[in-house]
Amino acid sequence: MSKPVTVEILAIGNELLRGEIQDSNTHWICRLIDSRGGAVARATMLPDRAEEIAEAIRSTIARGVTLVLVSGGLGPTDDDLTLAAVAEGVGVALELHETAREMVRQSYDEFCRRGILAEGGLNPFREKMAWLPAGAQPLFNPVGTAPGVLLETGKTTIVCLPGVPPELQGILTFSLADRLDRMFGAGGSFSRTLTVRCNDESIMVPALSRVVADYPQVYIKSLARELGGTPELDILFTLTGGDAHQCKALVDGAVAGLRQGLTALGIAHWEKERVATPSS
Repeated sequence: MSKPVTVEILAIGNELLRGEIQDSNTHWICRLIDSRGGAVARATMLPDRAEEIAEAIRSTIARGVTLVLVSGGLGPTDDDLTLAAVAEGVGVALELHETAREMVRQSYDEFCRRGILAEGGLNPFREKMAWLPAGAQPLFNPVGTAPGVLLETGKTTIVCLPGVPPELQGILTFSLADRLDRMFGAGGSFSRTLTVRCNDESIMVPALSRVVADYPQVYIKSLARELGGTPELDILFTLTGGDAHQCKALVDGAVAGLRQGLTALGIAHWEKERVATPSS
């Protein structure tokens, strides 16, 4: 099976680290990447500190990560430092990008025309969102005013996205759709879930260990529940990337092997609805 595209996420914002805002973007991105047959190798939450963001960017490049998705810090205020920090991490200057500048102007004009904002046009703070790392290209934001930014360096593609969830999702699913298609191809993810009438994972270890050894390609995870509640837990089987038929065959084999082992241990089990997620 082909090696899946590796992805890392950098979520930027002091408000995330203080717990003032829940980082729903990382959860959404993880589900998207998994559905495309990619693998999120790491997700990191960082403060609005340029030197820490720049160092994180340098580290992802050194690890040879295929795609780095950076969320937050693209706005017009002084604490929106992401683009300057990414430029520093890559080792390039910030430059005023005329296409990005026009995107920002048109967005403000449109929101003014619709009565959402009091005035359109540009000012120095709005224009700040059009200063991109040298060599980067803007990505149209169909929901808000700050363009996304795509920058390629070596084998790594860095995509900077606004932190507002609808804007991030709009750019990824609209403006970046063709790029994701080329990057992930026809890869996908295939999952099955067994629910087990048992709330003690240790009892199932003999059966689980055997299946994990027999099917190392399949991610098998028991999802424990709070003790004292319903005496059940779910066991998740997932295989991401590669040929869809091969994924299904391996997951099906792992499920069958565990069901046989659970039956031998006298543990009741049943299956939840299958989930097959194609890339398109």
